Amino acid sequence: MRCPFCNAQDTRVIDSRLASDGDQVRRRRECSVCKERFTTHETAELSLPRIIKRNGVRQAFSEKKLRAGIQRALEKRPVKIDEIDVLISRIKKVLAVSGEREFSSRQLGELVMKELSAVDHVAFIRFASVYRSFEDVKEFSEMIEQLNTQ
Repeated sequence: MRCPFCNAQDTRVIDSRLASDGDQVRRRRECSVCKERFTTHETAELSLPRIIKRNGVRQAFSEKKLRAGIQRALEKRPVKIDEIDVLISRIKKVLAVSGEREFSSRQLGELVMKELSAVDHVAFIRFASVYRSFEDVKEFSEMIEQLNTQ
């Protein structure tokens, strides 16, 4: 691994630990030339399915879009960034192990709602209201009632 400070190619691993619920390896490294230390994260490269949007358009899975939607739902909620990372890792793992080459945005939305309901009920309702396009208070009430019976 190249040093980000001096660009030297000779760096050594000082410490390795599992991170993100065991899906990632965190490594502390030291440059042999400038002696600076830095951290790297190693993750497995997963082949994720394409997402079929409601209008039929097929897109590559975008973790950036997924993270943005989840963070919007969790805005001003007491959920740590690490919990969000684990949640996203679980969603990606489900997609990867599904064996499917394509996944509908509807299936992905349902999966996100399932994960959010386990983390934060308010974020779940926020996400569901946008995802399912609630049009009146009755739909909100029904969704909240479903949460209460779980």
